[in-house]
Amino acid sequence: MRLTIRQIQTMKRKGERIAMLTAYDYTMARLVEAAGVSFILVGDSLGMVMLGHDSTLPVTLDAIIHHAQAVVRGTTKALVVADLPFMTYNISPELALQNAARLMQEAGVQAVKLEGGRHVVPMVQRMTECGIPVMGHLGLTPQAVHQLSGFRVQGRTVESAQRLLDDARALEDAGAFSVVLELVPTELARCISQTLAIPTIGIGAGAGCDGQVQVIHDMLGLYEDFVPKHTKQFATLGSTIRNAVSQYVQEVQSGQFPTPDHSFGMDETLLQSLYGPAPQEP
Repeated sequence: MRLTIRQIQTMKRKGERIAMLTAYDYTMARLVEAAGVSFILVGDSLGMVMLGHDSTLPVTLDAIIHHAQAVVRGTTKALVVADLPFMTYNISPELALQNAARLMQEAGVQAVKLEGGRHVVPMVQRMTECGIPVMGHLGLTPQAVHQLSGFRVQGRTVESAQRLLDDARALEDAGAFSVVLELVPTELARCISQTLAIPTIGIGAGAGCDGQVQVIHDMLGLYEDFVPKHTKQFATLGSTIRNAVSQYVQEVQSGQFPTPDHSFGMDETLLQSLYGPAPQEP
């Protein structure tokens, strides 16, 4: 049985830390769940780590649905949350509801995530009143990267810090079950976490949040174009994969692979029916 929204919120009340990771395909989702992660995000970060874009903006709803379907098929216990991509929810509450419904129906996810504060409150209210669990996202909101002038820490002034706290309260009041805090100073993230009754999930927001989320490609050392400051690389699989593929290429070129152990035989009589008996020695 999958983890529920209520269980996630109970974890906060009990002081239990929440570990969340992204996944974008069936195989990785199976591995992540088997390792004990029960809260998985199909993020629009797939645009960068899976599709090679320089931001999340080109990611479409169809792309999220495609990847989320694979993640859902690969899991049985994890609560799967999927991002609503750029401009799929901002125009109106009804559009947000329609697109969130597609994620729930077509991808089979259990919740959706959207970026923004008080301006998205009507969208959060509309979705939650129709039974769609919503996770908020504050601080650095990657879909607004151009407006924010890059991937920069948010909330470092009194005004911006107060705005983030007010936005977090507004999202909670609107019915959000949790909120991601990205690139927020540790002290502010702790303050927001202590203020809210719903769980906060930090990424580059320090240890004062109720949980943490990382992009799986970052923490495994798979995405080498850029390593964020907030990422700890628990493995360096990029170099491991390169070395393995290099060895494969060398063995194919030298004839070392495949060996008989990696090949299949055929009955000699069947072979003779195709080519005739082997010529006899004189």
